[in-house]
Amino acid sequence: MLWDDTGDRVAPINCPEGLRMPTTLSPELVESVQMGFDETPRRAWSINTRCYTDPRFLDFEREQVFHRSWQFLCHSEKLREPGSYMATVVQGQPIVAVRSTGGTLRAFYNVCKHRGHELLKGEGKSKLIVCPYHAWSYTTDGDLKAARRSEHLEGFDHADFCLTQVRVEVFCHLVFINLDPEATPLAEQSGELATEIQSYAPDLGSLTHAHRLTYRIKANWKAVVDNFLECYHCPVAHKDFCTLVDMSTYNVTTHGIYSSHMAEAGKSDNAAYSVEGASVQDHAVWYLWPNTALMRYPGRGNFMVWRFHPDGPDHCFEEFDFYFETAEPNDDEIEAIRFIDDVLQPEDIGLVESVQRGMQTPAFNQGRYLVDPELSGLSEHAVHHFHSLLLTAYRGETPGAN
Repeated sequence: MLWDDTGDRVAPINCPEGLRMPTTLSPELVESVQMGFDETPRRAWSINTRCYTDPRFLDFEREQVFHRSWQFLCHSEKLREPGSYMATVVQGQPIVAVRSTGGTLRAFYNVCKHRGHELLKGEGKSKLIVCPYHAWSYTTDGDLKAARRSEHLEGFDHADFCLTQVRVEVFCHLVFINLDPEATPLAEQSGELATEIQSYAPDLGSLTHAHRLTYRIKANWKAVVDNFLECYHCPVAHKDFCTLVDMSTYNVTTHGIYSSHMAEAGKSDNAAYSVEGASVQDHAVWYLWPNTALMRYPGRGNFMVWRFHPDGPDHCFEEFDFYFETAEPNDDEIEAIRFIDDVLQPEDIGLVESVQRGMQTPAFNQGRYLVDPELSGLSEHAVHHFHSLLLTAYRGETPGAN
């Protein structure tokens, strides 16, 4: 067993996969960052800024949070047809999801069992998965079908070279991946989330991908989530957004591994984008542990999936996917995308990058949660909820478990 100079256990260098000791945080370190935190939000101090600046926390989060939680892949429309596939990188791991020719949705590490070459790129449709390196081929169920010249080998069994499967689940018409083979199904982990989403977005299954925005931000991913989870800053920093929704109806409710952020559309002309004749009259937003936001804004039928990915202790990147009734956004939707891209996001990015700079000074270590009894959108109890999930994970427990 190896330990660093602060008492944290670390993995041996070059330890084979499967034998590597899991990254952990020492009890003393966890205790130091939760000093002042209380289960009652109105009594609590926030977690220490070391969680946002110390590389040890990011190392832990990558292995024990992101590799053990459900990560969004795509809308199910991409994987409806037999043979359709989607290849991507999920938290540093190459993954491919495939609708088998028999109709079963499967996901695998996108790695050939011969020399480890990546098998597929992007998205498409194929009856076979063929490695571009040595042409080993696999069925869409992950079984090795052919290995060139393997007939000359002794004791070569095709069954020994099946692709390594990964947990995959369709949840509310959205495909999620989990790298933890023992993970509880998302539908079970997330309680009533599916019911809520379906009640606000019954057309989600018929929507189609229309646009993607991406951003690189000079801030820890948790600072971005913190900012997303409260609208206490909205009247100060998002004056146009506050005309889009009726802030007097904004309420936030926390649940096991998610929180719900609901408001009605504004009752008068707004400065954000046109919602004239809108079929969607609600601002419905859900945060899903650890790094996903699911959203439906006022306008035509729509849904958005927003992910916050770590890219070092003080950097992250975001992916923001839009799903509309048609693949080509209409004029109002183009206006809405521009509002998010040109106004709302620059406002938020400026805020979180400033916060990150402040966290790297000796002047700020932790603050208080501003919580009101009505649990309104102006309250920060959802940030407290997020931090409680983080602390649970830091202690080596499963967030949201009963």
